[in-house]
Amino acid sequence: MTDPQDTHFARIWALLRGALAPPPGLGRIALALALGVLCHAVFAAAVLAMILAMAFGMSESLGRVPWPWAALANAALVLQFPIVHSLLLTRRGGRLLSRLGAHGGTLATTTYAIIASVQLFVLFAFWTPSGIIWWRAEGMALWLILLGYGASWLFLVKASWDAGAEVQSGALGWMSLMADRRPRFPDMPKTGTFRVIRQPIYLAFALTTWLVPVWTPDQLLLALSLTTYCVAAPVLKERRFRARYGARFDRYAARTPYMVPRFARSERSPDEPSSAQ
Repeated sequence: MTDPQDTHFARIWALLRGALAPPPGLGRIALALALGVLCHAVFAAAVLAMILAMAFGMSESLGRVPWPWAALANAALVLQFPIVHSLLLTRRGGRLLSRLGAHGGTLATTTYAIIASVQLFVLFAFWTPSGIIWWRAEGMALWLILLGYGASWLFLVKASWDAGAEVQSGALGWMSLMADRRPRFPDMPKTGTFRVIRQPIYLAFALTTWLVPVWTPDQLLLALSLTTYCVAAPVLKERRFRARYGARFDRYAARTPYMVPRFARSERSPDEPSSAQ
């Protein structure tokens, strides 16, 4: 049974109320506001850089490293995101984030979002293009592909909302600090897109790299690299979920496919025990 206080809107409304009427503490409030502005500004810049760079097949990015050194620079840009992103999601990474300042634990989600956004912005904005264009969509094909490209981004937004928008955007940390309370994390996601597959965010992120109107060697390398990460990385995430949620996650995983939807699904709730148990 769903706790009415644990819905997406209820959690975000509670965060907003706390942030709009914070307890006294000028230094704490100033820090929270500064990090909130930084977090969402960098987040927006990263998303915009990704959308624009891939819309041109990575052929118009700002990197100007001379070749052949550009190949090494681009490889470093591709690798830095999954490596750091995954390390920060480990227990050791979480402890590191929690130790960053007096409010490190409260601000961990905000700090994580800032780091991830900077990584993505650097990757997409400072890629050095090869200058080779294999194919560029035109006419009706262009509009159809752009429709699919836009749909993949909307899918990513919906999946992020279903997972907990306050966590995915980094708002949970700085808004909790504003309210001078411990962050309240959402429960294990199992509704919306998570009713269909267990890893909709990773699937949506991978789709954005393939549904593009311009194809270059750069875009192919990026799509292959990030798709490999999107397929492999959730295995570690699910290991953490099993440790945290135990049998609840096992039942959910037994009924919900990893990343490829089933067309004939059980009507039982992901938390409902099997009758055979």
